[in-house]
Amino acid sequence: MEVANELMVRGIVVGVFQENCWVIGNRRTGEAICIDPGDEPEEILALARDMGVTIKYIANSHAHVDHVMGVAGVHAATGAKFLLHQADLDLLRHGWKAIAARFGIPIEKGPPDPDAFVTHGDIVEVAGLRLHTIATPGHTPGSVSYYAEEGLLFSGDTLFRGSIGRTDLPGGNFEQEMRSICERLLVLPEETIVLPGHMQETTIGFEKQHNPFVLEWLRHGQDPAASWLRQ
Repeated sequence: MEVANELMVRGIVVGVFQENCWVIGNRRTGEAICIDPGDEPEEILALARDMGVTIKYIANSHAHVDHVMGVAGVHAATGAKFLLHQADLDLLRHGWKAIAARFGIPIEKGPPDPDAFVTHGDIVEVAGLRLHTIATPGHTPGSVSYYAEEGLLFSGDTLFRGSIGRTDLPGGNFEQEMRSICERLLVLPEETIVLPGHMQETTIGFEKQHNPFVLEWLRHGQDPAASWLRQ
């Protein structure tokens, strides 16, 4: 494992939905992974240049419109491989169109199909950096989170500070999301820093103690140790 001081993480808030795009790289090797380029690809590319890194992978947590509108631009400029869970492929191909039109968002070209699919347990790796893929369905069928061994969790729209991702959109499932959170995310070390798809960062320890959705779920006797998720 590379030492923590070689790790660089920068975030940028993009688009009308104020989505958090993250660029995580290794300062020694100069290789990086871009997580959820939701919009404004030129700003994301400028951030990578400022960091002195080259984006080798685009790793998406899911395929909602606010997380994919910048994929085409970053993909075309860098040649980075675009990764997504296969269960969100239909959402990627069709889900953005109506919402973009509703909000008047100009998209000259929709997101490309993934270069490869990720699933639970996969490792996304560049020189000096490894991200572990954790399947966390519920917000969308193919939602995933990415965990860096240095103690960082990129949770997409699954887990927020004091909240969770909405499950009232097509493909959402509240019970599945709560089990994803309790069984696969809250078992990580409490000091793990959570970098979500919107709003501010948090920690696993804080969410275990203060997240009202988690506390209510556990109060009703749901078993966070049950191993029912199979991806």
